[in-house]
Parts: sequence; C-alpha cells; structure tokens
Amino acid sequence: MKDILKTKGIRIALLIMLMVAGKTFGQSKTINLWDKKAPGAIANADYKETNSDDSWMQRVTNPRLDVYPAPAEKATGTAVVICPGGGYSGMAIGHEGKQVAQWLNSLGITAFVLKYRLPDAAIMADKSVGPMQDGQRAIRLVRSRAKEWGIDPKKIGIMGFSAGGHLASTLSTHFNAKAYDDADATSARPDFSLLIYPVISMREGITHMGSRINLLGEKPSAEQVNNFSNELQVNSETPTAFLVHSMNDDAVPVENSIEYALALKKNKIPCELHIYEKGGHGYGLGKSGGTESDWSLACGRWLKSKGLIN
Repeated sequence: MKDILKTKGIRIALLIMLMVAGKTFGQSKTINLWDKKAPGAIANADYKETNSDDSWMQRVTNPRLDVYPAPAEKATGTAVVICPGGGYSGMAIGHEGKQVAQWLNSLGITAFVLKYRLPDAAIMADKSVGPMQDGQRAIRLVRSRAKEWGIDPKKIGIMGFSAGGHLASTLSTHFNAKAYDDADATSARPDFSLLIYPVISMREGITHMGSRINLLGEKPSAEQVNNFSNELQVNSETPTAFLVHSMNDDAVPVENSIEYALALKKNKIPCELHIYEKGGHGYGLGKSGGTESDWSLACGRWLKSKGLIN
C-alpha cells in the first residue's frame, strides 16, 4: 500500500510540476537552421507548410529550432535537441515537442525543438539525407553557440520519438557522415541520446514500413536499408543512450529498441532500456496512469546518474 501511495504521489507531483512548467517555462525565440537555403533544397511554390492547432506540422521547407532556455535558477548546462515523431510524414510538435521541452526545462535542461524537413522528393534532391542534414546542423549550431545559452558543449543530447527516434539514432551513429558540403569543423556528435518508442531499423520485419517508405522510397537498395538500419551502424564512438518501448507497440516493434540496446552492449556502450508491458505507441510523456507513464521519472534518474542534471 505504501508503494502504491508513493507511486501515486510521484505521478501527482510530476503533473503539478508540468502544469507549473507550462506557465513558467516557454519558448524564447525561433532560429533558422540555414543562413541561406537548405542543402539540396528544391524550390517549390506549391509546397506550403501546415500546422494544425500547433500540434501537428507537415511540409516544412524552412527548418528551424524553437529555443526553450532552462530557468536561470535551475540551469544545469545540459541541452537536448528534440526530434518529434510522425512517421517521416509529419511532426507531433505538441506532445512530442513543446510539452517535452517544458518538462526538460523543469529539470534544468535547455531544450530545442527541431522542426526538420520531412523527406519529400518535391523539395529536396535526396530525400533520404534531408532530415539528417537538418539534424547535424542543429547539433553544430547549438554547440557553436553554447556559451550564448549557458550550455556545456560536452553535455548536448539528442532526443527522438518514433520516426524522430530514427533521426535521433541516425545522428548518434552517422555524426561523421558528410551530409552536406559546407559543414564547419564543429562536432555533430550528440553526447547522449534519449530514444522513446523509436524507429531504429529499416529492415523488413522490424521497421515501421511507413517511415521506411517515406525516407527511402518503395524499393530502396540493400545498401540504403543497411545504412539507415542504425542498429547495424553502432560502434565504439556511439553515444550512451536511454531507451523506452512498450511490448504491445503495434506501430513500431519493440525489437527496434532491443536490437539497438544489444548493439550498444556489444560495443561496450553504456545504455538503459525500459520495456513496458503496455502503452502502445505515441504516448509522449504519458497520461494513461499505466506503468509506461513513469518513463520520464526513470529518465530523470538516469540523467542524474550521468551527471547531466542535479
């Protein structure tokens, strides 16, 4: 009974904290990723960005970062770039973007919601690398301007939900890839990754087929599938990771997180994997009251254990 009451108390405290965060913490500004046009961009006047109720975004042509600075009295010097999910066809910028940024602010973390270009041959020369170009640029931008935001350049993480988790794991395994020609010397390597019900693999039988088709097309080559199956790209330089998945996820199989965690283990990279019995897919910070709703508490403890928050 005491454990039940304690768990309920923790949940109530988290809800109160988030309610306060929503009023206290907020976006300070938006920063365009590219000084001119994005690399490989194709001009298309008929391609217009849409944003439904500030919660679902599609057709992004101007990739950018929404900046959520940590409150001065809480700031830890840690930063996280957030990649909302949406099957590489849209972005859930509400419950996998803004709400998550406010939660990170409550931990003393400066958050950046990445509004990345979604892969589409109508606006980019090679749709398979468009999101990675924006992701690499976002990390370089945050690291190069770390002093401006009071950030430790060695404490910059990447976070992704669902297909955003594929982008986050791509940035964690392809940070040395030359995704665009005018990249500066600033490292694009995240220092840690937070992967929440992520798409990791492009292999049949394990991938989320919608994300794969949107990123690689209907008939990708074996080389493309292998290259973007990020469990196959882990090496000794891959950053440490915290992963969350549910056994009954019928959109993105739990094997995505399991295979990535095993690849990290094989390469002696510390990681933590939380697998919940239920929860399904797309629950963001969690509101069901089920055990998966506690993942953010576990994540906070993990971040503290790594010296990333106080």
